[in-house]
Amino acid sequence: MEKIQLKPIEKETTTQDKVYTQIKKSILFGGFSSDEIFTEVQLAEILNTSRTPVRAAIQDLVKEGLLVWIPRKGVTIRKITAEEEDEIFLLRSMIEVQVVRNIIKVIKSSKELDVLKAIVANQEKAIKNDDAIKFIELDHEFHISLTRLAHFSIMEQVLQNLHNLTQLMGLKAVTKKGRATDVIQEHYQIIQALEDKNSDLVEKYILDHLHNTKETLLHIDLS
Repeated sequence: MEKIQLKPIEKETTTQDKVYTQIKKSILFGGFSSDEIFTEVQLAEILNTSRTPVRAAIQDLVKEGLLVWIPRKGVTIRKITAEEEDEIFLLRSMIEVQVVRNIIKVIKSSKELDVLKAIVANQEKAIKNDDAIKFIELDHEFHISLTRLAHFSIMEQVLQNLHNLTQLMGLKAVTKKGRATDVIQEHYQIIQALEDKNSDLVEKYILDHLHNTKETLLHIDLS
């Protein structure tokens, strides 16, 4: 008798998963106004589904810090305060300086940096296609790839946890005219300094990159 081989079971995407994904993308990529208040009923009608998966999705997104409850009204997108922005960029600066320094210590060949070059090349395509959403996704991929090249798995987890909050700010920054092009240039500078194994320069470039994004957000908030 032929032996029966076990095979991974393909998990079907549930309605709750689909609802969660759609609402989250709308939050992160500007589908909702930051001042908009919406209810389970409204979302269920828009998505043509029952309130149960919508309620579950909202609860998860509140736990993730992307939505906040407004008593007796509904939920709205979390607004990141100036103090929180400072804290996020402080954490990222502390982490990413150590990340790029360690990359220089551990990489054996500049070919390992090709993954970064490919990401930036795709960002250039996203600019040409006027696709800010794709650009932001690739920006996150660039920074996470840095932590992977450095073999810093815990720092990668920390940056992943900061990702949603960073993304709420990131789309706003990229929409400022010229900022996306500047990001491309800054990413290439970081890659070149890594290739040259120049620790001081790569530290300067990563800090300048984060500082420039923060300054862009400040100017947008004040305008």
